[in-house]
Amino acid sequence: MHRFFLPPEFATGPIIFLTDREAHHAMHVLRLRQGEKVAVIDGAGHQLDTEVCSIERNRIGLKVRSRTPGSALPCQVTLLQAIPKGKLIESIVQKATELGVFRIVPILTERVVRQLDADQAAREAEKLRTVAVEAIKQCGCPWLPKVELPISIEGFLSRGERYELPLVASLQEQSRHPGDWFRRYIDDHARLPRSVCIWIGPEGDSTATELKSIEGMGALPITLGPFILRTETAAIYSLSVINYEAQLLSRSATGISR
Repeated sequence: MHRFFLPPEFATGPIIFLTDREAHHAMHVLRLRQGEKVAVIDGAGHQLDTEVCSIERNRIGLKVRSRTPGSALPCQVTLLQAIPKGKLIESIVQKATELGVFRIVPILTERVVRQLDADQAAREAEKLRTVAVEAIKQCGCPWLPKVELPISIEGFLSRGERYELPLVASLQEQSRHPGDWFRRYIDDHARLPRSVCIWIGPEGDSTATELKSIEGMGALPITLGPFILRTETAAIYSLSVINYEAQLLSRSATGISR
């Protein structure tokens, strides 16, 4: 079944409409016909099973047959990703979306090759949001992650945001497996953390000063295994392990409330 995306404010009521890019793709690429069944994801946790009921010049009407809520991950994960060179950030956003990340914040560090002005940052964020939309359509995840404007480490830390389990990928000797930090949190709070963040540095890792600032705000160092990973591999590895640990502990830890 073909999948389309509509923001939640346009995905209400018994009849909904595909417009702009989605309508163009439906009419001119997929060549949908009246009566065909398609799925619509609203990015806010719902999938709508619909049927094409009208085809107009610049929009397609869909009759909603059912609206199904999707299951969210046990905790909301924010990816704080140093922007890599080239278009690797697009691949990272795509894979992070498939892994159910809640929020993606591109980070500008000292060792980031690409430095962006305000207009470039806005265009980059919009492009990455489009990548995320295409990713949820492909994988069927009903949750669209929030993709923010690129920001420096200092700028992000100055916001004073707090996470119940903040983590940072680190090559330090005292780094621990993410599962160790999850279990320590559960031992201390008798439940899974509701919010997790993971800092991923650039090629060559973050500088000692940057790591000190990040850990000074409470981030716990995690190991990514015995090998030195590229930044895009580190992001996928970290999110996969966090996803696994959260879902495993959510199912198996008797008496833990979310």
